[in-house]
Amino acid sequence: MSKYLIVGLGNIGAEYANTRHNIGFMVLDYFAKNKEVTFETKRYADVAEIKHKGKFIYLVKPSTYMNLSGKAVNYWLQELKIPQENLLVITDDIALPFGKLRLRAKGSDGGHNGLKHINETLQSENYARMRIGIGNDFPKGFQAEYVLSSFSEEEQKKLPELLNQAQQAVLTFCLEGIATAMNKHNKK
Repeated sequence: MSKYLIVGLGNIGAEYANTRHNIGFMVLDYFAKNKEVTFETKRYADVAEIKHKGKFIYLVKPSTYMNLSGKAVNYWLQELKIPQENLLVITDDIALPFGKLRLRAKGSDGGHNGLKHINETLQSENYARMRIGIGNDFPKGFQAEYVLSSFSEEEQKKLPELLNQAQQAVLTFCLEGIATAMNKHNKK
């Protein structure tokens, strides 16, 4: 049975719970709730396991804070003996408009500290990632405040649909591969 590691990036703690920077956590929470599985606190992360159409899908929410995400990713890849090509990292992206998904088979960190630490730790950029647009409606110099702020009322109404789209993209990645996932989900 194939195994997949799906890592949602975010920061632990109630003060970060529903912030833009935690969209990765939100996707995994949504997924786990739909599949009726719960997260267990384990080494470097909260982890949930889903069996879906003959695949083992491990959902991982690093507890290392965003800037040290690589520690959790590296540990769980090795612990579960999952090849890097079966890793998908889900993160927020201010360069994309709110609600836009962009999957890539590999790439640079694009200035994202979580991806930067994963790239450094794995010494590789060759893993799939899904960037979720959180918009960039902030004055110059206020990026940190913006990513750590909550979604607007209007955005919150659209979140369930966005989280569902992201879940579908994860399933496509696990069942059909990154190329198909990119074809199906990048154009929406």
